[in-house]
Amino acid sequence: MAPVERDLDAAAFLACKQGLLINGERVSAASGETFVTLNPSNGEPLADVASAGAADVDRAVRSSRRAFESGVWRTKMTPRDRVNALLRLCTLLEEKREEMAQLEALDGGKPVSNARNDDLPISTNYLRYSATMADKIVGETRPVSVPNVLSYTVREPVGVCGAIIPWNYPLMMAVWKVGPALAAGNSLVLKPAEQTPLTALRLGELALEAGIPPGVLNVIPGIGEVAGAALALHPDVDKIAFTGSTSVGQEIVRAASGNLKRVSLELGGKSPHIIFADGDVSTAIDHASAGIFYNQGQDCTAGSRVFVERSAYDQVASGIVGRARAMRIGDTMDLATEQGPLITAEHRERVASFVDEAASDGLDVIAGGSRVAGHGFFYEPTVLGPISNLARIAQEEIFGPVVVLIPFDGEDDAVLQSNQSRYGLAAGFWTRDLNRALRVASRLRAGRIWINGWGYGDATTPFGGFKMSGWGRENGREVFDMYTEVKNVWMRFYDS
Repeated sequence: MAPVERDLDAAAFLACKQGLLINGERVSAASGETFVTLNPSNGEPLADVASAGAADVDRAVRSSRRAFESGVWRTKMTPRDRVNALLRLCTLLEEKREEMAQLEALDGGKPVSNARNDDLPISTNYLRYSATMADKIVGETRPVSVPNVLSYTVREPVGVCGAIIPWNYPLMMAVWKVGPALAAGNSLVLKPAEQTPLTALRLGELALEAGIPPGVLNVIPGIGEVAGAALALHPDVDKIAFTGSTSVGQEIVRAASGNLKRVSLELGGKSPHIIFADGDVSTAIDHASAGIFYNQGQDCTAGSRVFVERSAYDQVASGIVGRARAMRIGDTMDLATEQGPLITAEHRERVASFVDEAASDGLDVIAGGSRVAGHGFFYEPTVLGPISNLARIAQEEIFGPVVVLIPFDGEDDAVLQSNQSRYGLAAGFWTRDLNRALRVASRLRAGRIWINGWGYGDATTPFGGFKMSGWGRENGREVFDMYTEVKNVWMRFYDS
């Protein structure tokens, strides 16, 4: 056991009743309703949080609309001013790294070492990239066939944006929305997942401290079916950005049709991780294990389908099973913990139901497959195989530490099976053959491809999926297409 010393600022934050953050002030929900956010490691209450209803969503949207129309952020502050304010927010996140990491770990169930060493620095880097792009959103002059006319384009903010984020990477997903939306000059209403509202609320407080005007960023925790639905339906929201399940993404699209608000979606995945026998198999085993067991498998790009060339199958299966059995499962605030709990008791039961059904259907569970006894929502790292790619457990997104091993024969078979999915978020493969690398990368239907590695990302690179894995791209310069409108201006001039 190596328990971390509790951060005093995090403890003080948890001791407070958490209100909605609207127009720069902490306020109660209009209904007075609250919900309790739990510590997944022990199931105990962490904090009492105001639960936004439709009236609160309307109040937040009206606040963001006033901020946008007044120009307090988009015009009265220059792009360089926005750069500086967002960079101050980065500095505050760095100064509050331990506080934020502990809040993230306690609320979300991830090991505190991961929150501290991965989530916080990565989130800050993504926010810094967005900040430095605020004065680089440019238009163009266009040559036209009309004489004595200047035609040019400008990129302007969309307006009032709504963002609905998931619970698996709460701070990072907040930053992925807040950074580009605000850098482009928009106002934003942020609805964090009801399971993990704490770091989003703290981020909103730090944004005010950094000099981002009240109303530019409002944070409204609440139940998805209530607050999220009201935000997606609201007629004065110009754009919705959603990260979460494909089924909820479909509901968002239907709700957004009322005023044809712009929609971007980063949805589910069932990512194929292909190991060719000519690849670095031992390193591939390490990456394939981390690719499914990191963050308890609660990752949209989790490599939950591992395809193995038949001649290497036994080696890979033995290696991944060994990694699964060696994982140190424990409390999120223990520095020795490698795998924490799943987010809720209900989610653990959902994960377990897939494995239980597969086992009852005669599929081989070769490691794990059980709930961990005691307090908290723990589930063992689980490996099934060999199985068919068409089995339900190989086709449905489980969002837990469950991997299926699927043998294949040759390159065509690997590509065919990998693409047999309604999802297309990410894919990766291992080979030493350069020609094969180029061929397979071109044939896989996914928005992000890794070759001889897994899980790499950077703020400069676009992220998003094919098929039912979403619309649009997060990060990179491409993300600003989602938060700006292109205006074309024609100006006639006269000969002297």
